[in-house]
Amino acid sequence: MNDLIQEEIRKFSRRRFLSQSAAGGLGMAALSSLLGSERAAANSLLHSAQVTAPKAKRVIYLFMSGGPSHIDTFDYKESLPGIHGTELPDSIRNGQRITGMTSGQKSFPCAAPMFEFKRHGKAGTWVSELLPHMASIVDEMSIIKSMNTEAINHDPAITFINTGTQQPGKPSMGAWLSYGLGSDNKNMPAYVVMISRGKGNLQALYSRLWGSGFLPAQHQGVKLRSSGDPVLYLSNPDGISRSDRRVVLDGLAELNGKNLERFGDPETEARIAQYEMAFRMQVAAPEILDISNEPASTFELYGEDAKKPGTFAANCLRARKLAESGVRFIQLFHRGWDQHGNLPSQIRNQCADVDQASAALVMDLKRRGMLDDTLVVWGGEFGRTIYSQGSLTKDNYGRDHHGRCFTTWAAGGGIKAGFEFGKTDDYCYNIVENPVHIRDLNATILHCLGVDHERLTFKYQGLDQRLTGVEPARVVKEILA
Repeated sequence: MNDLIQEEIRKFSRRRFLSQSAAGGLGMAALSSLLGSERAAANSLLHSAQVTAPKAKRVIYLFMSGGPSHIDTFDYKESLPGIHGTELPDSIRNGQRITGMTSGQKSFPCAAPMFEFKRHGKAGTWVSELLPHMASIVDEMSIIKSMNTEAINHDPAITFINTGTQQPGKPSMGAWLSYGLGSDNKNMPAYVVMISRGKGNLQALYSRLWGSGFLPAQHQGVKLRSSGDPVLYLSNPDGISRSDRRVVLDGLAELNGKNLERFGDPETEARIAQYEMAFRMQVAAPEILDISNEPASTFELYGEDAKKPGTFAANCLRARKLAESGVRFIQLFHRGWDQHGNLPSQIRNQCADVDQASAALVMDLKRRGMLDDTLVVWGGEFGRTIYSQGSLTKDNYGRDHHGRCFTTWAAGGGIKAGFEFGKTDDYCYNIVENPVHIRDLNATILHCLGVDHERLTFKYQGLDQRLTGVEPARVVKEILA
């Protein structure tokens, strides 16, 4: 019994010591010691991987989940109205692997866009009537019309472009950047994700798309919620003060530190870092994400939807605020682009969801002097076919998945302005000039941040793993400013 009493006294003394030492106490000392080695390793890695002066400090990736039709938005061909309703020639399809949704079709009738295209900007860039706001900023963009991928279905395709491989389990681009570059704001994570939904078919999005894979867990993306606390359980429970939370975390840091010394599990170190980040985010995140003080001119720029939590416009505005606060990689997923049928009405709705806010984000960054060091990327996991899925009627069509060519645009952060790169054939089906693989796009994004994609590596399963994998990848220097 005496031993039990002594043990309780010892526990009480430890709690009292921790409560008195608070944020500067033993727990924080343990945290600093534990994280010191990782910071040193990351700095060493960055020194070896960062080979050029970065043009961009941060990235905002506007990801159009589901595969926007390049044919109906940016890839204009004067010849398309003349081939409407005709059969896609075998010489163009050339035995292409197609999805199970159209593999049984006996006919592949071409469907010309039902939207008007006009020239815009100094270079006379063709843009669909669906995107009038993006059309107004073409002088800020490089439009890549020759993107390509081997993947033809959503999950492997979106996994491929986000992680560098079609197989699940590898780190996302944001996780790689968190690992290699960290955040410019110690109170916010380096990688933040927000999701909005359109009115079309909604493909599933899995958390592994912003996961850390084999990298330490603290580098995974932090998904922000559209209402309530930005992150679940960020607020203290009723009756628990911030100082109480600090005491608990200090105690956990000490216990986890001892556990790390005993077992050497790096996930324990990651757990400590995540606890500390959550504590700092309690103050930082609500303040950063608060849009109540934005002037009326902001909502005129982004549109009234920016006042509605969870919309793409609201997420674009939050992305600008996160960029201002020093978050390294901000990724917005907008779902609903999978238009296998009734494409004319569905794509009109999708474009209305994202057009004004996408352009507003670029304009907002520019007027704040941030576009030069912020890279904005807009695009999806693949494009759509020129042939109609199912029957083609007078005023309706659908399009299947198409990885052979699609369109992505980028602006700011070291990217050439008012430029088009790559070319497809008269059917918008095959690339005829300057192909850009999704690995090339990822290598170029890293380059804009000053990082050599071949040197940003992590040892795993006996290999120096990297975002761009083992297949050839190149920086697309033609689109660099």
